[in-house]
Amino acid sequence: MKIVVLDGYTLNPGDLSWDALRTLGPCEIHDRTLPQETIARAAGAEIVLTNKTLLGCQEIDKLPQLRYVGVLATGYNVVDLGATEARGIVVTNVPTYGTQSVAQMVFAHLLNLVQHVGEHAMGVHRGKWTRSEDFCYWKFPLVELEGLTMGLVGLGRIGREVAKLARAFGMEVLAFDPQAAETPDGVQRVELDALLARSDVVSLHCPLTEETRGLINAERLARMKSTAMLINTSRGPLVDESALAKALNAGRLAGAGLDVLSAEPPVASNPLLIARNCYITPHIAWATRAARARLLKTAVENVQAFLAGRPQNVVH
Repeated sequence: MKIVVLDGYTLNPGDLSWDALRTLGPCEIHDRTLPQETIARAAGAEIVLTNKTLLGCQEIDKLPQLRYVGVLATGYNVVDLGATEARGIVVTNVPTYGTQSVAQMVFAHLLNLVQHVGEHAMGVHRGKWTRSEDFCYWKFPLVELEGLTMGLVGLGRIGREVAKLARAFGMEVLAFDPQAAETPDGVQRVELDALLARSDVVSLHCPLTEETRGLINAERLARMKSTAMLINTSRGPLVDESALAKALNAGRLAGAGLDVLSAEPPVASNPLLIARNCYITPHIAWATRAARARLLKTAVENVQAFLAGRPQNVVH
């Protein structure tokens, strides 16, 4: 069976190997695919792997040989599931690969917000410590995490891992998740409004749905402490970006650490790019080499399982 990878570069920019996938059949691997190139590149393929390249109804209708779509990520909103279901096309994803890496990024952002290590180090490089009248100096308030409250919106795998790290730092942990069946030890379940009002740090770990789109809006930001910080390593559209920028610039929120935005790459006019005390990383929480290696391994295993007639990680 012919296999086509539409956009493999972000998963494997060269430090991993596609060899295991190549053993399964003739394989074409593209770093990136423009929308107008998708149909031509996927033509004749029974198996197509995609990360962010859209496979909508139009594309699927024009790929009569397509039997399997493997999403190289956890989220699968890039595939029109109605169109694939109508054709009997199997769609799989990779549900668990980046839990530890994303949780690590949550604390990378949080520690940056409370210690400003990068900015202080840059100040030293620029000679500020050399010129200091004292044996030390700090440009920003330094905040200790022990005793603060971490509020988790979402208590799935990543949320639970963040809870473990928060407790290791001596933080109290609150969580809101109507769908979660279990509550880890040391975590208190509360309603969303209570979580926002009580938390010193709010970290988002919920999927993007019609119900969660714009979940953190002006009204909910107003419920948070002015000293609180918001972390989002989940999905950009969970946050009303204009409302968040206004809250940060007005001093109604102490800071934000974001790894995701509503449009990626962001448009130059996104107000968060110049918002006060807002630190943005380019959607890399998932991208440690260890996490990408796990993702690639599972993606290949998904194809192997499909070829063996026992598909796994099927999303519909």
